[in-house]
Amino acid sequence: MSNLKFQSVFDIIGPVMIGPSSSHTAGAVRIGKIVSSIFGDEPTEVEFQLYNSFAKTYRGHGTDVALVAGILGMDTDDPRIPDSLDIARERGIKVYWRVNKDSNTPHPNTTRIIIKNDKKSISATGVSIGGGNIQVTELNGFSVNLNMNTPTIIIVHQDVPGMIAKVTDILSKYNINIAQMNVTREQAGEKAIMIIEVDARQCENSIAEIEKIPHLHNVTFFN
Repeated sequence: MSNLKFQSVFDIIGPVMIGPSSSHTAGAVRIGKIVSSIFGDEPTEVEFQLYNSFAKTYRGHGTDVALVAGILGMDTDDPRIPDSLDIARERGIKVYWRVNKDSNTPHPNTTRIIIKNDKKSISATGVSIGGGNIQVTELNGFSVNLNMNTPTIIIVHQDVPGMIAKVTDILSKYNINIAQMNVTREQAGEKAIMIIEVDARQCENSIAEIEKIPHLHNVTFFN
């Protein structure tokens, strides 16, 4: 008999949530909310590209309202989740769906989200892996591996010399230990993404200082 190892009770019973399925509802809310947080602004348009299981059952299992609820900033237990499509419409947010039932994505519960307004646009691919747990596997065309189970700083910046040193110097100044760090760029001198997992959950002062660094586009902290 094999031994099963779980990192959290949520791996077994899932989170407190609205909806019938932790994978199709709670996970979808979390994906939408993370993408919205990274975007950091009110969108005017969101496109959801759904794959495999998400594509086949997104209306019956409430994945559609869950994803939109996340984009609107709702938590998994928010009673407004069933009304999220109406709320988005009232806020002037256009929502589009692209359904790909027979694609060969690595995981059946996969969505790619393109969110935009008149100032900016980002894309991200998220996977709901069960129990309300998720992974973000792509961000603005960059391959990433985010499970959001540890405090994480995501920085979108211009690829210029000294950027990593400036960020890490600030974290060191506030005695924040880096657990893991990954930097990916489009190409030399273009946009880059810095993903930093840290041990601290209180990072407000360091984040405020990081935001003042030149050539930095966006900073998001998930705790």
